Amino acid sequence: MSLSHIDPNGNPAMVDVGAKAISRRTALARSVVALGPDIMQHLTGADIQTRKGPVFQTAIIAGTMAAKRTDDLIPLCHSLGLDNCQITITAQGSDAVIDCLVSTEGKTGVEMEALVGASVAALTIYDMCKALSHDIVIRETKLMEKTGGKRDFKRA
Repeated sequence: MSLSHIDPNGNPAMVDVGAKAISRRTALARSVVALGPDIMQHLTGADIQTRKGPVFQTAIIAGTMAAKRTDDLIPLCHSLGLDNCQITITAQGSDAVIDCLVSTEGKTGVEMEALVGASVAALTIYDMCKALSHDIVIRETKLMEKTGGKRDFKRA
């Protein structure tokens, strides 16, 4: 098995997608942030209010901005114009569950954009809540599903 981002000489290389057909590409990524009861006691309605502002609303904006700038952060990612980026954050017990759904019409997928969006939203939650507690753990970030490439993927 060869890695797509390594050239024949063993050097890093961007994948040439020039010959690929344009298709509808979607990806859904999820990050889970364990906030704990000290922070969750500040949950009012569907958001946590801090002196920095509404935590989940700010994280949604940060995650969206990050998804749009993925190629600036991940060296071998292609520049993509995103058609859509939807981030939802829900409180589940003592966790914040972040879902980032991204789509485009293009020659390459948007998995990295979805993963970066979910990750930066999680980091934003950490940043905005650290004054309340440092016992915050970003537990996981994972691809949940993708469509439109060589093969679709859906996590069971």
